[in-house]
Amino acid sequence: MDSRHAAQGDFPWHIGVYDAHCHPTDTMKLIPCISEMKTRILTVMATREQDQDLVDNVASKIGITSSEIETQSDRYIIPSFGWHPWFSYQMYDDTEGNTLDTEARDFKTRHYQSVLQPTPKTEDIPFLETLPEPRPLSVFICQTKAYLEKYPLALVGEIGLDKTFRIPVPWTSNLEESRDTTLTYGGREGRHLSRFGVRVEHQAAILKAQLRLGGEMDRAVSVHDVGCHGKIFEVIQETWKGFEKEVLSSKERKKIAKVPLPVDDDPFDEPEQSKAKPFPPRICLHSYSGLPAHLKTFLHGSVPADIFFSFSSAINMDNGRAKAEQVIKALPDDKILIESDLHIAGDEMDRRMEEICREICEIKGWSLADGVTQ
Repeated sequence: MDSRHAAQGDFPWHIGVYDAHCHPTDTMKLIPCISEMKTRILTVMATREQDQDLVDNVASKIGITSSEIETQSDRYIIPSFGWHPWFSYQMYDDTEGNTLDTEARDFKTRHYQSVLQPTPKTEDIPFLETLPEPRPLSVFICQTKAYLEKYPLALVGEIGLDKTFRIPVPWTSNLEESRDTTLTYGGREGRHLSRFGVRVEHQAAILKAQLRLGGEMDRAVSVHDVGCHGKIFEVIQETWKGFEKEVLSSKERKKIAKVPLPVDDDPFDEPEQSKAKPFPPRICLHSYSGLPAHLKTFLHGSVPADIFFSFSSAINMDNGRAKAEQVIKALPDDKILIESDLHIAGDEMDRRMEEICREICEIKGWSLADGVTQ
């Protein structure tokens, strides 16, 4: 800790600290460290084919099964199952009546030529052949639904859009020799990036299917957004079209407040069949990097979902604290979450959680006790 943070005093871990977004299954050898951590609950994201079952396996051992924590000394994870935009090119969209000739001999090549940008040319076909066989989105959605049914508190995540991502170059024998085998296979793992990204339209199709699943299962979602602040709102907004809240004037609100509800009219007693909606009830925009001006759309009174914004020291404070400070100051107190966004469980994750909490407490003018409680 620097002297600025030391002046705030000892950190009140006993209150309970919750990591809203992290990736410890990317380094499986450190998973046993979770039981010794100071952070009480880790919300663990799945992102691709190789880590869905890893998150499942860890959750089956230390996943929380009730919203009530049994003892303050226990440490748990909340699993999240989703397909990250970095890997969206590995899926083809066979939902909503899309008809594709998946049996065609050149289907794989045509798929990647349709979803990558710039459009791969004939000379790029050898590169495309190194990519995995594309998998159907509908099958993944069914598999994810099964995980959500297995874990009643699980989220859908990590999902989203990324404008800047590029596909890593393929593994070669030289790269394989230097590969860090402690990392879960399937990520970048130090490889250089190719010139190919994924068309935002394709990323959006993968995202929307998962948002709809979150609505169907009444689950929160954890959303990745890099360079797509307007588009991400547009895509999410499409899912709640027709469900917007009515925004009343102050005069109308005062008039309604004077009319008492009938004794038997419980505004929270919704019919069971009305609960499933095409949009998730709660949305966390993780390591939020937008501008203060972008907050207005997400926090508008007509938005029917509950929107939260989480922050990490690794992303928000190491890369542009000034912008993060403006956003955090502008946010309502009850819309702020904290996260590590790290791939390693243990002391470093705890350190990062304490660091971001101290930063936000300083920005908001909270005491550490009040901030951790909030």
